[in-house]
Amino acid sequence: MNFLIAQNRYTTFVILFILVNTLSCNNKMPKEPEITKSEIRLTNEGYRIFLNDEPFYVDGAGVGKGDLETLASHGANSFRTWSTQNAKEILDKAQKLDLKVMMGIWVGLERQGFDYNDQKAVKTQLDRIRQEVLAYKDHPALMSWAIGNELNLSSKNPKVWDAVNEISEMIHELDPNHLTTTPLAGIDKKYVDLIAKRAPDLDFLSVQLYAGIENLPELIEQSNYQGGLMVTEWGATGYWEVDKTSWGAPIENNSSVKADLYKNRYIKFIKTNKQIMGSYVFLWGQKQERTPTWFGMLMADGNETESVDVMHYLWTGKWPENRSPRLIDFTLEGKRAIDNIKLKKNKTYTTKVSVKDPDGDKLNYRWEIMRESQSQKSGGDKEKIPETIDGYFSTDNHTTTFKAPSDSGAYRLFIYVEDGHQHTAHANIPFLVE
Repeated sequence: MNFLIAQNRYTTFVILFILVNTLSCNNKMPKEPEITKSEIRLTNEGYRIFLNDEPFYVDGAGVGKGDLETLASHGANSFRTWSTQNAKEILDKAQKLDLKVMMGIWVGLERQGFDYNDQKAVKTQLDRIRQEVLAYKDHPALMSWAIGNELNLSSKNPKVWDAVNEISEMIHELDPNHLTTTPLAGIDKKYVDLIAKRAPDLDFLSVQLYAGIENLPELIEQSNYQGGLMVTEWGATGYWEVDKTSWGAPIENNSSVKADLYKNRYIKFIKTNKQIMGSYVFLWGQKQERTPTWFGMLMADGNETESVDVMHYLWTGKWPENRSPRLIDFTLEGKRAIDNIKLKKNKTYTTKVSVKDPDGDKLNYRWEIMRESQSQKSGGDKEKIPETIDGYFSTDNHTTTFKAPSDSGAYRLFIYVEDGHQHTAHANIPFLVE
């Protein structure tokens, strides 16, 4: 009898033990996401980044103040930054959206006064970067480190590449799981050779071109660079690459011309090149750079331009459900931007825009006059937004009249056409008041 009681107690104990263990296993905290280990491999499709042994072709954007949720919804799988500012918040959001991050590390620029002969300044910079790497190296959304940005632009001191190599070596020592690169303005043999000699620790090179991307295959061949490449900036034709008026104002393409260029440049010069491992289109956001609309794929209020439609198509293989208005023509007194338009003070003029909406949406028109930017800055350095001149337009329609400013000088006439679905088409015409 005692034996049976003991046996029953033992059986009950075993059952309870199993139940407790089962409940405990079911209530365990979710497994922490693992570190994303990145490496480069040469495949039948060309050079590819692999993340935790899975191939990963980068379909990304350089993010300014653009919304990451919207970026992910359009089919992007990655984005890049230019510094570690707000890095924890950015990485956490990227992880929730299943986006991988090329984290920028800000490195002093010679054109902004950084002296690479100053050993103390170089060491202070390295120490600062060490702390940044330690803080973010194990985040699961991190894919790679971009050391500096266009360090070859207006640069003469080759010691910058010694510093880049020292930073890369330090990163690899602290963080063996992630790749390092440095984004160059363009690509040529001079800098490829210089980096190969002075910064051999980098895992790959990154290049940034605008209209010049149409020459990228030839530029790569001439540079004799044999490894994998990332295009870390590309997009609209730059203000340094376009025709100018007789008074020196660069002529900006309208939003539809830009969208066509985005599509053509991606298909012909990025996607088909086996050395290219992906790209980051510029810019997912908005910024002032000669004009408020030159490079941004978004407007200041978050509205999307036609270039976003194009990237959605390129990243997903289908067009978005509702598309941006398409700008057909834009004239001032029957003339276009290339015609060196000169106006008289306080005289009234007529301007007209022709736009089609693919979805037949009702369109709203907003006209604006802005003084011409006087900035001579380069490389994306921060510019002051020119003054807006208010109160001149007779109507908010596709045709309107306006009175030329009372002060002589260079201006731009802007048109913004919105479809009520957070899309905007835009164009501008530079003019001179005599």
